[in-house]
Amino acid sequence: MLKADIQLRLGTLDLDAALDAGPGEVVALLGPNGAGKSTFLRAVAGLVRADRASVVLDGVVLEDTAAGVRAPTERRPIGIVFQQHLLFPHLSVLENVAFGLRARHRPDAHAVASAWLERVGLGAYADARPAALSGGEAQRVALARALAVDPRLLLLDEPLSSLDATTRVEVRRELRRHLASFDGARLLVTHDPLEAAALADRLVILEGGRVVQSGPVDEVTRHPRTRFVADLVGVNLLRGRAAGGVIALDGGQQLTALDAGDGDVFAVIHPRSVAIHRTHPEGTPRNVWPGTVRSVDLLGQRARIAVGGSLPIVAEVSASSVRDLDLRERAEVWVSVKAAEVGVYPA
Repeated sequence: MLKADIQLRLGTLDLDAALDAGPGEVVALLGPNGAGKSTFLRAVAGLVRADRASVVLDGVVLEDTAAGVRAPTERRPIGIVFQQHLLFPHLSVLENVAFGLRARHRPDAHAVASAWLERVGLGAYADARPAALSGGEAQRVALARALAVDPRLLLLDEPLSSLDATTRVEVRRELRRHLASFDGARLLVTHDPLEAAALADRLVILEGGRVVQSGPVDEVTRHPRTRFVADLVGVNLLRGRAAGGVIALDGGQQLTALDAGDGDVFAVIHPRSVAIHRTHPEGTPRNVWPGTVRSVDLLGQRARIAVGGSLPIVAEVSASSVRDLDLRERAEVWVSVKAAEVGVYPA
């Protein structure tokens, strides 16, 4: 069980965040660039000195600035996998995996390292140098090195971001298998929502050095609470105050929704629920407003249309609709959303 509370200032970063991770749990730390994700991870590992820190792992205090306790990195039962592998180029693959074991004076260092290379499917590369490995193979060696020391906490800092798309899928599948066999806590830093959804049990969203949302993957993705999370999930997120089925949005507009309740709320609209028209729509849609097309992004047979105006929104339509409606940048359009298609939950 990991409990970490870190506070530090580093350049323009003002980090003040806390999280926990249970045994066998994978917690993914997501956030935009500069949010403090990697800095938090490195502070937990002892690689960055915090202004204030409390790091407790399985009941053992690794760091407590108030009490003057700070275990050095090499004395913390932690395995780390970095984005760029950071293998020692002058050592063989076997010696790289055995490095942490030898630093701990393990007499069985080579035997354990060899067994881990077999587990990750690289036994035949034991005598090779890292330069002879592909990106995916190098990341497997880095994972084997981190796990070989039998850590109680595994830290993974963007472990797949340097890999090409095909290799990433393969290594992600293998990483998921190895994480499932590891019974310690696991903390994953990533900017990739697919990676987080595939590997994590719980998400912690960090923005501007602060935790802004956390919870199980399905809960966070169904109920985003910030624009960053909404963009990750691919939905429109609005905020306002509901009363009598009408939401007064923060920008001054109004939105009608079924079961909106009362009080401060978030409203989520899926892009596929947004209809685009070139003239004012007939009938009685409850939410209609004019706008101007700001961008058109074709994605196969679908297209995402960003519409600006009094209430900016993103719609997703078929590629044929783009042609039929002649949707292009600066085109004047009307937008409509059915009241039943507006999801509402407390802010």
